[in-house]
Amino acid sequence: MPRNFGETAVLLLDCPDQPGLVARVSGLLFDLGATILHADQHQDHELGLFFMRVEWTSARATSTDSASDLDAFDSLFEAFRTAFTPLAEVLSMRWQLRRTGHRPRVALYCSQYLHCAADLLDRVRSAELSCHVALIISNHRAVEPLAAFHGIPFHCIPVTAATRAQAESAQLALLADHRIELIVLARYMQILSPEFVERYPSAIINVHHSFLPAFIGARPYHAAHQRGVKLIGATSHYVTSALDDGPIIEQDVARISHRDQVENLVARGRDLERIVLARAVRWHLEHRILCFGNKTVVFD
Repeated sequence: MPRNFGETAVLLLDCPDQPGLVARVSGLLFDLGATILHADQHQDHELGLFFMRVEWTSARATSTDSASDLDAFDSLFEAFRTAFTPLAEVLSMRWQLRRTGHRPRVALYCSQYLHCAADLLDRVRSAELSCHVALIISNHRAVEPLAAFHGIPFHCIPVTAATRAQAESAQLALLADHRIELIVLARYMQILSPEFVERYPSAIINVHHSFLPAFIGARPYHAAHQRGVKLIGATSHYVTSALDDGPIIEQDVARISHRDQVENLVARGRDLERIVLARAVRWHLEHRILCFGNKTVVFD
């Protein structure tokens, strides 16, 4: 029977590359009584940077997942945080430590196209995505029946150029009330202000219906058809203040031909959009992504 390790922790870090980094991290975990379950690292030789993801648990974990095991993990988690902080400072590390048992609270944004929102909600319902969708916000009412079916609070907040500031203020109040940790734009066809984006750094994931950086904006399938491209794609990325220019998390493509019309591109593109957005959200929830500059490292 496979061993159940109970709750685990994930350490994500990046720092200037130098010899012995893996040994320093793994050695500290060993000294504190941790068991490493998965480890992955990457070196960017051009920038001289080192990236690492380590998932670990208490060596005392058993298949019973008893209260004493949880207490041991809690103690180890805090002991590691305390011991690692000065080491990270000496090595100029940016780092984050997360517990995998925590289910982040997510806000789902969409407009009139519901294929991505419906797909994500189904994946959450089937426990494929480990999160709690606490809120759905839209500038249209098309998603309201879907929200009601899943029992999720829904708020329709219309947005115009003249009312954008007031609409975002109302949204931010809702996000705070629901203690939202991640925002997913599931074909939300509105541009967020830089002030809004700054409130959730690396915590807003968007899906764009194009293989970025090609065909940014609202009608990429039409632009792709006019250009006569032979591949269409979809891109999931973190949102920044620059339109459709945030760090890319995942992309996928489909081959098309001169026989395909715009409606064919839209239909095939929707399948790609579902896939790349679900992958990006899952990798974020599993703490597999590190951002640096305008790029990402996505660990296996």
